[in-house]
Amino acid sequence: MGSPPIWLCLLAAALLLCTRIASAGVVVHIEGIEEELQNAVRGNLQLTHYGDRPVSPSQAQRLFSQAESQAAEALQPYGYYNARIQSELKNGQQPGDYEVFLRIALGEPVVVTDVRVEVSGSAPELPAIRQAVQAFHPKTGERLDHGVYEGSKSTILTALQANGYLGAKLLRHRVEVTAATNTATIDLAWDGGERYRYGEVHFPDTQFSANFLQRYVPWRPGDYYTADQLLELQQRLVDADYFSAVSVQPDLEHAANGVVPIDMLLIPAKRTVYTAGAYVSTDSGPGVRFGLERRWLNDRGHKIGGEIEYSQRLQAMSTYYRIPRPGQRNRNYNFAAGYRDEETDTSRSRMARLSASEILDQWHGYTRTIGLQYLNGDFTIADEQRNTSMLYAESMLTRKRADDLMFPSRGISVAYALRLAGEGVLSDTSLAQIQADAKWIRPAGERSRFIFRGSLGAMTVSDFDALPPELRFFAGGDRSIRGFDYQQLGERNANGGVIGGKYLTVASAEYEHYFLPKWGAAVFVDAGDAYSSRFEANVGAGIGLRWRSPVGLVRLDVAVPVKTYDEDDGVRVHIVIGPDL
Repeated sequence: MGSPPIWLCLLAAALLLCTRIASAGVVVHIEGIEEELQNAVRGNLQLTHYGDRPVSPSQAQRLFSQAESQAAEALQPYGYYNARIQSELKNGQQPGDYEVFLRIALGEPVVVTDVRVEVSGSAPELPAIRQAVQAFHPKTGERLDHGVYEGSKSTILTALQANGYLGAKLLRHRVEVTAATNTATIDLAWDGGERYRYGEVHFPDTQFSANFLQRYVPWRPGDYYTADQLLELQQRLVDADYFSAVSVQPDLEHAANGVVPIDMLLIPAKRTVYTAGAYVSTDSGPGVRFGLERRWLNDRGHKIGGEIEYSQRLQAMSTYYRIPRPGQRNRNYNFAAGYRDEETDTSRSRMARLSASEILDQWHGYTRTIGLQYLNGDFTIADEQRNTSMLYAESMLTRKRADDLMFPSRGISVAYALRLAGEGVLSDTSLAQIQADAKWIRPAGERSRFIFRGSLGAMTVSDFDALPPELRFFAGGDRSIRGFDYQQLGERNANGGVIGGKYLTVASAEYEHYFLPKWGAAVFVDAGDAYSSRFEANVGAGIGLRWRSPVGLVRLDVAVPVKTYDEDDGVRVHIVIGPDL
């Protein structure tokens, strides 16, 4: 048997060398302190750079000799200036490998004995700046933590600049540590300087004139500069939906004499938007939607749009014309017309609608809508056919807050509505109706959520039979009481047909847990009733599957009536696609 080929010997040698290099290095063991401090020590040790690199005996000894001082240095920002460190260097399992052991006793931390934080000038008169100073940490008696100290210092400077003190200067920033007594003093002082006011707003050339865009500016000439109002201006222009990108920045380079100009970057959005989509809902069946929107018709920013919807139980078309009125209080005037043909297990409605409304974006934290609605058409409910005409005034308050609108772990949405109609004023009956809907989402651990929902409604009406189904209260369905069909629950007439009710009470509690990033499961219970005389609790409960799809959250629920006064008590499947709030 001959000698192996030379190339095979070279390959074997290379493999051995690679294995040897991969195993060479320094392994550092740290004992006696928590993980956060361990990470800080490791990050400051030069030894850790040789974890997977070959090191000579002299290099290992030199790096090891610096380990105790480097570890002690890493602990000082956390307030430990007198840590006791024992170190040991050992040979590893293979030649050229080393193990370093650091055994650390932290000792007593440095405690702050005196804190002096000052801001000169008029700045401390502002609540935001005063609160930032009062919230400074570490306070007297607390452990010195340089990270907390730097964070508090940055918070004060941010508060100064956000409230117009753009030239604020840090005069003193001193932390004196006496390691022998484990004590420290803090001395900070800022010169707030002059408070700046808004200067000219520079708008770029866009599809709108500067005079029109100026109406979106939330401050008046001569107002003091605040970062919050810059963000408000940016959000107003984003919400206007005229631009694909909006940037609002102070021009600090040209700030002078207490005045700072504001620079704007605006990139026009696509003028005409076409939308199309398919959906599945057990309330209305599978369906499709087609929409068109003209984001601006003229240099005054008027909008027009429309939508056609077709599903198993619902066919609808609508169009709108919107006139924006930007200003200190943004508002829109909306004029709309539409036709809706909807069939449920309890009713069939064919209604034309005309509406005119004013929408005010910010009204004590809510979006306020005030307007007139006119309904005219035929409806059949509980085998009784009617023709109706209703002109009613409507006022609505809505508010939505969430940490993530697509999939919130914490959020709330509320809606209040008041409707009034007078018999004889293009209405077949008088009506006074109030309704409130709310939904809360709260975290329940890292991968879980609680979802609570409630609805209340009440009305007084002179002729209930003249009300179209749209203005009666029903319960049951995907977003009401699961386990029951859409609008299955309500007051019944003498023949046993569901005719809806004058009152509505619905409550729901749900728990979701996501066992994978995009997949989860839910358990829930819903209860309530739509009634005119006596409340009878109908309770549905079930389990669900959740999928965070690219088009929104998909909910698949299987529910059964647990307690019901209805004759039908089968298992029902509910499917909903869309955001939580």
